Amino acid sequence: MTATQQISTAPGLHFERDGAVLNARLDSPDGNLMTMAMCDALAGVLTNPPDGVHVLVLSGAGDQFCMGRERTAATPDDLPGEVRRLVAVNDALASTSLVTVARVHGDAAGFGVGLAALCDVAVATRAARLSFPEVRINLAPALVLAWLPHMVGRRAAFWLTASGMPVSGDEAVRIGLLNEVTEDVDALDAAVDDKIAALLAAQPRVHTEIRAMLRSVESLSERQAYELASDRLVLGSLRRLHTPGH
Repeated sequence: MTATQQISTAPGLHFERDGAVLNARLDSPDGNLMTMAMCDALAGVLTNPPDGVHVLVLSGAGDQFCMGRERTAATPDDLPGEVRRLVAVNDALASTSLVTVARVHGDAAGFGVGLAALCDVAVATRAARLSFPEVRINLAPALVLAWLPHMVGRRAAFWLTASGMPVSGDEAVRIGLLNEVTEDVDALDAAVDDKIAALLAAQPRVHTEIRAMLRSVESLSERQAYELASDRLVLGSLRRLHTPGH
């Protein structure tokens, strides 16, 4: 059985492995809405990736990337469980050993913006529009606000969630939601391929250390961050010195 066959899948989420790259494609109704089963499957593969996989590329089918997630909780008692499954995806994106790349070929909204923004690398077409429309259903997007201010700043986070107005791909790059925009889908594919090639040129262990360091310093003061960085640099340098062919 291949590594791809061992992955737990869900309707609307398809995996295809290409060497050290695992492609995850969203393909569900109503703009690739994330179902709870899709959330579970994505969190599962991020938490327990197949051996030998270094990069996960997340993309969407059709004209949109991901327009949010389904709301299935029918009673107040159902809500905590649903929320835990959503948080599990965000946690998995933060803690996975994989490097994650979002290929955003069309619009994204709510939870879908989070999927792209919480990937390590996110590239979109210039025509893509990103939004947090929860305010229009009288809901403050609490899960979004847990991470958005750290990424774009308080003022931008307030405006994005309080107005629900979409931002262009260029604006999303400016405020830090995306790395890069391209003119069209062909250029998007080329940009994503270039970034994958650059990532695969490095050792997965080094990327794991970079991601762990970034997570660690988020809650530290500048002095604490420097102290942690000094310790990590010494350990990393010692490991490199003792690695054959460094």
